[in-house]
Amino acid sequence: MTDPDSMACWQRINPRLTTSGRLTADDPARLKAIGVSRVINLAMPDSVDALADEAGLMAEADIAYVHIPVPFDAPDESHFAAFCTAMEEAGEAPVHIHCILNWRVSAFVYRWNCMQGMSKDHARALMQVHWDPATSPHANAPAWAAFIGDA
Repeated sequence: MTDPDSMACWQRINPRLTTSGRLTADDPARLKAIGVSRVINLAMPDSVDALADEAGLMAEADIAYVHIPVPFDAPDESHFAAFCTAMEEAGEAPVHIHCILNWRVSAFVYRWNCMQGMSKDHARALMQVHWDPATSPHANAPAWAAFIGDA
């Protein structure tokens, strides 16, 4: 099966790690078909376009599910610590990480990639595919620039 590139804000980071924006009811089956065994959701549960009963849909698809709600105006180190734990618990299993626009995710994955030894330039290029808080005019961009260490 090929990557579901039609999924909102889709990005393959490496053979075991994929990211996207919001999911639809069809996406758990699509993720399962490409081998994903764990989904990490960084969106708030009341986000517009949040998938209703996402945990239940993932369970039906036999995909482990971790929800780490990250307020868009206040990402902090406790969120990143929970994310790191979820990634470490996945071991070598394929993981898909999503939010609504792949903005939260791109910042979290940037930090994760740097921790894993990826060069900052390469990690930044991957992040910038969907968002760069250092150059974004969004009102909450400064909080995200601080989160990734660009403040």
